[in-house]
Amino acid sequence: MSTTTKKISLALQGGGTYGAFTWGVLERLLREERLEITSLSGASAGAINAAVVADGYARGGGREGARRALDRFWRALAGTALFSPLQRTPLDHLAGGYTMRHSPAYQMLEMAGALAGPVLEMPFTVNPLRNFLTAMIDFERVRACEEVGVFISATEVRSGRGKIFVRQEMDVQRLMASACLPTVFAAVQVEGEAYWDGSFAANPPLAPLVENGGAQDLLVVQINPIERKEIPRSMADISNRANEIAFNTSFVREVNALLHTGAVPSEEGGAAITYAPVRLHLVTANDFLVDYGISSKFNAEPGFLEQLRARGVAAADAWLARHADDVGVRGTLDPAAVFGAQRP
Repeated sequence: MSTTTKKISLALQGGGTYGAFTWGVLERLLREERLEITSLSGASAGAINAAVVADGYARGGGREGARRALDRFWRALAGTALFSPLQRTPLDHLAGGYTMRHSPAYQMLEMAGALAGPVLEMPFTVNPLRNFLTAMIDFERVRACEEVGVFISATEVRSGRGKIFVRQEMDVQRLMASACLPTVFAAVQVEGEAYWDGSFAANPPLAPLVENGGAQDLLVVQINPIERKEIPRSMADISNRANEIAFNTSFVREVNALLHTGAVPSEEGGAAITYAPVRLHLVTANDFLVDYGISSKFNAEPGFLEQLRARGVAAADAWLARHADDVGVRGTLDPAAVFGAQRP
């Protein structure tokens, strides 16, 4: 194997607590001395992971600082889950797949949003996610990080266009905008504009990596399932599956454009496209996420997150063993993982 350091950009999908798989992938890649991570993009959970990496990298923290920051963030999230009303019931444990479909809190979360809409943000509104992100991420360090670029997506509610926020302007409000699932949270205001989850517009954003990433090799970490084994029955599961399909639409469109035309459309709207000789790579969790219930992406139990982390480490290790020498030479993305298996 070559010992030459190769530059690579990472594009991190959103998918709720499935982001712990990305934690494991990042942990392994940050230990890989043959690769230099130049930039990260992300939506929702992917955006949060990217911000945490930048926080850890900043001011000399480097790779070890980024790994420690990720470990601290996800283990703290697992700790908060012990006191959350979102808990599996005995029926959920029997059903397996880390499902929460029988959890009253899970069903009420979706029904409340459908009937009355999420609680509007007010000066004194308590938002647990905002409080957690503020406590766990030093946004001043993120903005000061010079080691890696960060690009996160959000979706303008009024126009439906995508919006890309960059590392130099990152704050909790912009990160909240990228992770604003509209059935759970009220639209997040940033400079007078209302935003929803960035996954609607770009999951993950690829155009800024092509334009500004500094690396021609682009590795996507895929955690939003393309396919599911079961058809959802409850309103909560239907809502979540509808979101999964919508979140995959932009991703499939951008990968299709890069594979067939060598260009990627701008996520911020308009007719702009960027041509670039990008080599696409993919580390995916789709092969085992299909065995989990749709509601499992709301599950933050310590054991579940640790299992996802371990799966991420193993997946990244397997990808490196097979494709480390391909970086800088050829793309390795398997189209079947993006476009789904062909059926007769």
